[in-house]
Amino acid sequence: MESGNKRGLLIVFMTVCIDLLGFAIVLPLLPRYGEYYDADKLTLGLLMSSFSAMQFVFAPIWGRVSDFVGRKPILELGLLANTVCYGLFGYVSNFPADQLLWGLSPLTWLFLTRIGAGVASATIPTAQAYIADTTDEKSRGKGMALIGAAFGIGFTFGPLIGAAALAMSANEGPSPWPGYLASGLSFFSFVFALMFLKESLKKAVPNTSGVKLQTPGFVSQLGAALTRPSVGLLLMTIFTSTFAFAQFESTLSLLTETLGVSDRQNFYVFAFIGFVLAVSQGGLVRRLLPKWGERKVAIVGTILMIAGLGAIALTPQIGSLGYLYGVLPLSVVGFSFVTPALQSKLSLLSRADDQGGVLGIGQSMSAIARILGPVAGITMMAGGRDALPYFFGMGVMMISLVLVVLQPVVAVENSAA
Repeated sequence: MESGNKRGLLIVFMTVCIDLLGFAIVLPLLPRYGEYYDADKLTLGLLMSSFSAMQFVFAPIWGRVSDFVGRKPILELGLLANTVCYGLFGYVSNFPADQLLWGLSPLTWLFLTRIGAGVASATIPTAQAYIADTTDEKSRGKGMALIGAAFGIGFTFGPLIGAAALAMSANEGPSPWPGYLASGLSFFSFVFALMFLKESLKKAVPNTSGVKLQTPGFVSQLGAALTRPSVGLLLMTIFTSTFAFAQFESTLSLLTETLGVSDRQNFYVFAFIGFVLAVSQGGLVRRLLPKWGERKVAIVGTILMIAGLGAIALTPQIGSLGYLYGVLPLSVVGFSFVTPALQSKLSLLSRADDQGGVLGIGQSMSAIARILGPVAGITMMAGGRDALPYFFGMGVMMISLVLVVLQPVVAVENSAA
């Protein structure tokens, strides 16, 4: 890989990492803020899923637009929009529950800021497309693992910073400082990308022909992707794997609550998950993918997730936080193997002129899974069935294992055709 490409990857990594750090600062505080503004369980669930819903809609759009106008302007636009949304989130958080802001309740504004942040953060496929532009087939998986490492770093330090900001706040209700801090980090990332990030799409040229750019929606893009069987299987695998992990993420706080874990300790549990994710994708996966290949890494990761979810399902019976810390890495490392392997494979099966669009479809499939997974997991956990979401997740990952094993056969047939 050329030194210029390495520099570009490093800049994209830092840009995504800082952006996700801001996201992770806000995310653990949302349930508390929603409850403070009198949100019922259904409303709170909608607030939590509104971000992913917007990613589902806009990820393929931003990805496809970046195929025409280039990666750099889309990434910068997302960072600037996040600056505004997180800043407004902080501003709204300083208002009492019974006070209107510009005629709307603070809870309504929380929804609007999360919807806006979801639209702005739907540029992850564009970052993945940037990596695809600047890597060859051999190093594609290593490049995709950088996005996972950025997620891990963001989710390691974001909850810790958010918890510290919440603890230092003098307010009885929500504190504005986590939102302001997330906004500041997004703005710093925007300025950093503006100054140092170079365009990676070589064919990006101004549209002076007068012909309208074609940016089809999710349904039409998904239909086109499914005409290639290997891509269809990959999209199904991305959905099932993310669905199982989203169940795990969304119900973990409820599981730790049964163990008597305090709110602050719960932040540490999520920070531990982020640390494991960062170490695994930033170090282990980036070394194994070039040696093992996408298929083997995905298979190993799927098996680890099956074993990890089964071990977590035993936590209510064992009743030990130490046991939970011991088995959490199985699922987390497994997911850190699966995600970059599948994204790399999806990129390799895409044409050079539709990387952003196809990777955007993959991100939308993940977003659907992150919308449905929490609803399914929390519903199954009702009535004291604390282990059910994890046993169900095992079954879903067994389906994923079959899909991963089938993928190379279909890919060969498809390419031969």
